[in-house]
Amino acid sequence: MGNLERRIADIPLERFRNFCIVAHVDHGKSTLSDRLLELTGTIAPGGNKQILDKLDVERERGITVKAQTCSMLYNYKGQDYLLHLVDTPGHVDFRAEVSRSYASCGGALLLVDASQGIQAQTVANFYLAFAQGLRLVPIVNKIDLPSADVGRALEQMKDTFELDPASAVSVSARTGLNVEAILPAVIEQVPAPLGDHLKPLKLLLVDSWYSNYKGVILLVRIFDGQIKAGDHITSFATGLRYIVGEVGIMYPNQTPQKSLRAGQVGYIFFNPGMKRSQEAKVGDTYTTVGAEKLVEPLPGFEEPKAMVFVAAFPVDQSDYAHIEDSINQITLNDRSVTLQKESSQALGAGWRLGFLGTLHCSVFEDRLRQEHGASLLITPPTVPFKVIWKDGREETISNPAEFPDDEAGRGGPSGAYLELQEPYVSVTITLPEEYLGKVIELCEGNRGEQKELSFFTATQVILKYDLPLAQLVDDFFGKLKSTTKGYASLDYEESDWRKSNIIKLQLLVNKEPVDAVARVVHYSQAERLGRQWVTKFREHVDRQMYEVVIQATAGRRIVARETIKPFRKDVLSKLHASDISRRRKLLEKQKEGRKKLKAVGNISIDQKAFQGFLAK
Repeated sequence: MGNLERRIADIPLERFRNFCIVAHVDHGKSTLSDRLLELTGTIAPGGNKQILDKLDVERERGITVKAQTCSMLYNYKGQDYLLHLVDTPGHVDFRAEVSRSYASCGGALLLVDASQGIQAQTVANFYLAFAQGLRLVPIVNKIDLPSADVGRALEQMKDTFELDPASAVSVSARTGLNVEAILPAVIEQVPAPLGDHLKPLKLLLVDSWYSNYKGVILLVRIFDGQIKAGDHITSFATGLRYIVGEVGIMYPNQTPQKSLRAGQVGYIFFNPGMKRSQEAKVGDTYTTVGAEKLVEPLPGFEEPKAMVFVAAFPVDQSDYAHIEDSINQITLNDRSVTLQKESSQALGAGWRLGFLGTLHCSVFEDRLRQEHGASLLITPPTVPFKVIWKDGREETISNPAEFPDDEAGRGGPSGAYLELQEPYVSVTITLPEEYLGKVIELCEGNRGEQKELSFFTATQVILKYDLPLAQLVDDFFGKLKSTTKGYASLDYEESDWRKSNIIKLQLLVNKEPVDAVARVVHYSQAERLGRQWVTKFREHVDRQMYEVVIQATAGRRIVARETIKPFRKDVLSKLHASDISRRRKLLEKQKEGRKKLKAVGNISIDQKAFQGFLAK
């Protein structure tokens, strides 16, 4: 038995503490985790920065995408405590990660940036934690900044969340100032986990990831009983049985242990390994084979639903198999991505991918490029919509190509469907008061409906709007940031489906539809978008020997048109001062030839045109 195992074995359940760090984007969660790990001697001081952000994308962008966990030993008043820390993402797209992390914790550090104050995500995370009954320890970070205003941050916490300013800890995670006051506060304020290591095994699957050598590795929180290598366990959700190969804790990397007991959070993998990550259903309960009747399964989590769909095509069709492998490998670790095959006449075979949000989509794209060297063409993001047919059926469609044609028409005697619906989201925006007019203008311009407007301090406003998801996906966040010079913060959650006047916008080249660039848009935007499309597409299509017509159609109506003039041979060059009828004859003859060419000429648009058109 190693020294570490001996120390852990001596700690009773009353001295375990499980907690997570939640905050708005960029308020210093991962930096604070580093300081806590250094303080408890888990990692050497001054080493690698943001040790818990393991992906390249995370380091590059300075954001956390996956919740990461770590165990720490801490000596407080002469006694050892086993602390378990979860570093969570702050971005709204990854909210599912945060709510999963809460399930394995008894308390949370609510981190607020002293210079920014409370922002949208802080509010959202607070209510999530409050609903789960977690104990919150308020922490004010970045007090070393010249613009820090600790008094204001504490005042906001008291007014908005009714948290006692006396229990708050003010720290600077970057310089390490006063960080040592956090862990005693956690030990005093966060309750110990409940559980009994003598009861039959009951464990909750919190997260999973895939390793090429060991198969699927599960991150679990043990509620009752204990688990060691060689145990036979079974899943409540799938009913499959496994033999445990190894158990251990994250300290900060995988550190094997003899056993894990009630109250601990650690990892397990099986031997023979679990090969399909679909079997690891997050929120599932496991127990020992034979004890299924004695154990009550835990309530699971709701699976996050894809909100944004894009079509992806390989730039070079010969890379199809390689890219498919790469996509499958990344989806092993990120199960919130949905995947379907798709093909397009113009772009060949590809996939339709569903994501939680636009940031999630661009992180996925970055990971494909960096980790697998794959180059893709990605269409602009679209959202699903619902068709209610005459016979009462409801159908949700995520691919614009399957949008019912106007021939199936609505409402008419022959009409097959009654109405079309699109998804709405409830958006919460916090912003400084001076930008209020501009932001309301932006929301109204994006077909929003105002629900609520409240001041939570003299200068900070909370705005609540219902927006169509289609507008939110169309770089609403970027527009919001530029309108408010980066001061506004945004949080959203699904609201409901509403009846909407939506229509399919298509691009026609010489009367032939180009299937790759169809989109479902609101009637009011069809004309503006159609005009943009034809002007942009015109730049990427070469001139031919005959006239090329590029049109944008919304339903049956043509909303915009551009014409590319043909190359023309000068047939009159050999004539001098000739008779007018002679000239006309030559011109007419040329015109006839053009007509013939146009009838047989089939325009092929090369891949480069699409790459140029789809590039941002």
